[in-house]
Parts: sequence; structure tokens; C-alpha cells
Amino acid sequence: MFGCKLRSDFVRQQNSVCDFGSSDSWVVLSPIEQSIKKKIEAVGTPLKDWDINIYRGVLTGCNEAFIISTAKRNEILANCQTEDERKRTAELIRPILRGRDIKRYGYEWAELWLIATFPSRHYSIDEYPAVKQYLLSFGIERLEQTGKTHIVNGEKVKARKKTHNKWFETQDSISYWDLFFQPHICWKAVGRNLSFAKVDSGIFLTAPASFISAGEYNDYLLALLCSDVSKYFIFKNSDTTGAGDIMLNIQSLIKFPIPIDFDMKYISKILNMPNKEEMVNLYVKQLYGFSYDEWEYITTYRI
Repeated sequence: MFGCKLRSDFVRQQNSVCDFGSSDSWVVLSPIEQSIKKKIEAVGTPLKDWDINIYRGVLTGCNEAFIISTAKRNEILANCQTEDERKRTAELIRPILRGRDIKRYGYEWAELWLIATFPSRHYSIDEYPAVKQYLLSFGIERLEQTGKTHIVNGEKVKARKKTHNKWFETQDSISYWDLFFQPHICWKAVGRNLSFAKVDSGIFLTAPASFISAGEYNDYLLALLCSDVSKYFIFKNSDTTGAGDIMLNIQSLIKFPIPIDFDMKYISKILNMPNKEEMVNLYVKQLYGFSYDEWEYITTYRI
């Protein structure tokens, strides 16, 4: 009976009213978690309702062929027969980031390049002889997008998955390619430590990492996404791997409610401060109106 009394006391102290009448998933939250959730939802607008673009990075289907080192890029350019070909080829091969290159607020480029033959651009590979020669070194059987298995020199060679795209093109169409030529915010899809970075225009990104193109809102969204509130929300609303890493896909992130009422000049100012993380968190705490206890819970929450 003593044990039962302890349990009933605990239930009495921790109970809270839950609304199960909506179509939302049923989640059991403590009182402080419910209070935090209500404040986030009351003040913020989900990212899916913002006038922004969110896409995943480039899926090539064969990174070993389409993602190259600086040395290989220079070799391809050196093999160009005319200056016009060299200029076209240099424009086609773009700097690219992987998820592991993305850090908090910034990135470390590993001097890797993407042969950006996107199907949506309708390139003619014959206009890029040096690139064609390089790609053919992998074999059309490997690069064709048929899903077939071939026998080449007595060994099985698996083609890329079946699409309507050509052998020299990336696997995904990438109809949003022009967004890479604008500053954008990117993040890696899987990791223990969440990292969002603002990336310069002209730098591409590999899948499964994703990016946001938000124009004038880039700096503000970067600050919010790097805040402790974002970390808390993502921890509460994302799946994890067996090793405990967060799997942050677009579907999870677009649910994050972010306040639309903000001071852009102040955000730009604090992002240039040496203690920007502290200043961003202080500003975000005020935006959502969290109490001391709520903020303490958010900043100490762990998965």
C-alpha cells in the first residue's frame, strides 16, 4: 500500500490535462513541456508556411564519378581542347559541400567539386569532350540509369537506379539548381551535434544534406536554427539512429514554429558579435516569452 501511495502522489503532482480531440499525434508531455510547446506554437509560424524554398542536396547516384577533387578538376580543364570548352567546363564543375563539412554558423570546404550535369539543364555532353572522356572512364554500364546489372570483364557492374535521365546526368533532375546561386542555409541530415550554416552563392550541396533559400530571412532563420530552442524542438520531433544520432529531414524541420515578428537589424548586429550564440539565445528566449524555469529546461534537455 505504501508503494501505491507513492505512485498516486507522483501522478497527482505530475498530472496535466491533455487534449486528445485533435488530429495531431498523441504525445504525453510533462506540465513544463506542455507549457513550452504552447508558447512555441502560439508565437511561431511553422517553416512550411513561410515564403521560402527548402530542398535536399544533389543526389548523383554515383558520387565517385560526379564528385571530384581539385586535382581531378584541374586535370579535366587541362584536357580541354579550346578556350571556349575550358570556360564552359569550368562553369559546369561547381564547388560542393558534404554534410560533414557543415559546422555551426559556417562550413569547411574540402576542395571537392560537382560535375553538375543536371537533367533539368538539358546539357549536350558532346559540348564537354573532356568531361565526357573522364566520365567514360567509369564505364557507361556503371553510369547508365537503367537499374540493370551487367557483366564487364567477368565482373558484375550495377547501373544506377532506373530513371529517364541520361548516362552522363545526375540521378535527380535538380530543377531548383538556380537556388544554389543564391546564399542559402544548409544542414547535415544525420549527426549527434546539430549544425546549420550560411553558404555563399554558387556552392552546391550533396544529399542527404538539405538547404533553405530564404532571401532576406536567411540571417534570421540561421540565428533561430542555431538557437537552443531549435535544438530542443528538433530533439523532441526527430527520429534517431540506433547509435543515437539525430535524423533531421525536411519533413521534421518544416514543423518548427518560428516567430515572424523580429528585428532584422538587431539580428544582423548580434550575428557579428564574438558572443553571438549567447546573444542569439537571449533574443530567442524573449521572442517566445519563456520563463526562467522553461528556459532552464530547454537548455539542459538531452535526448
